[in-house]
Amino acid sequence: MVVVTGQNKVSATPDDAMSSSDAEDDFQEPATPTATQAGQALPLLPQQFPEVVPLNVGGMFFTTRLSTLRRYEDTMLAAMFSGRHYIPTDAEGRYFIDRDGTYFGDILNFLRSGDLPPQERVRSVYKEAQYYSIGPLLDNLEDIQPLKGEKVRQAFLGLMPYYKDHLERIIEIAKLRAMQRKARFAKLKVCVFKEEMPITPYECPHFNSLRFERSESEAKLFEHHCEVDVSFGPWEAVADVYDLLHCIVSDLSARGIAVDHQCIGVCDKHLVNHYYCKRPIYEFKITWW
Repeated sequence: MVVVTGQNKVSATPDDAMSSSDAEDDFQEPATPTATQAGQALPLLPQQFPEVVPLNVGGMFFTTRLSTLRRYEDTMLAAMFSGRHYIPTDAEGRYFIDRDGTYFGDILNFLRSGDLPPQERVRSVYKEAQYYSIGPLLDNLEDIQPLKGEKVRQAFLGLMPYYKDHLERIIEIAKLRAMQRKARFAKLKVCVFKEEMPITPYECPHFNSLRFERSESEAKLFEHHCEVDVSFGPWEAVADVYDLLHCIVSDLSARGIAVDHQCIGVCDKHLVNHYYCKRPIYEFKITWW
């Protein structure tokens, strides 16, 4: 048996191009990481969690049972604490979730006992429930105010062609005019009309029935564009012009845009015979600061 106690020595001659030490430097094998280094680089899976779990959610501390976090299988929290994924801990050993923890208590309260947040926090908790993919909480929140009303409102707005595009156009026009004038506010004209064709005192159509009573050639006589910046309509629903105006102002306000509006008249363009347009025209005032 041969025992090797050191490296084999290589004899060198004056004609060698490089010394044995140079050769060793060129052919050194990469160091094999120790067990400690390997453990620091890659945590062992699956990760084990205690029955009572301390949490640090964006700097806010919570404590709950592991079974609470795993209440619903198809949620992000259940997946995170399934043991299949590594979750880092803070200096105190709390499991860290890099998310704003302001509404995480509401998430836990639902997982614990099905409690829902007060109305003023519903929208914010809904956003967190979307992030954590908690389907049962989303379903419950969508069935109460204000989200229930928002679903009805969106069903109405679904009848509006290019509604969101028109909102963007209002904002862009107002911004451009304010910058051109170096002004604090900007005004623009907006037409909001429910019926596609004008109505005379002798006609009482229901849900735009005038379109079906006139021939295609006659209908073209009523086609025109009012001299406004943006035009909304027509639509077929019980909701009227004032309802749509409320939606426009609410959606602009939700984006932090201060807006006032008032009716300044109607479009008086003559179409044919005794028909005039008569679509209402509103002046929108957008204040930027």
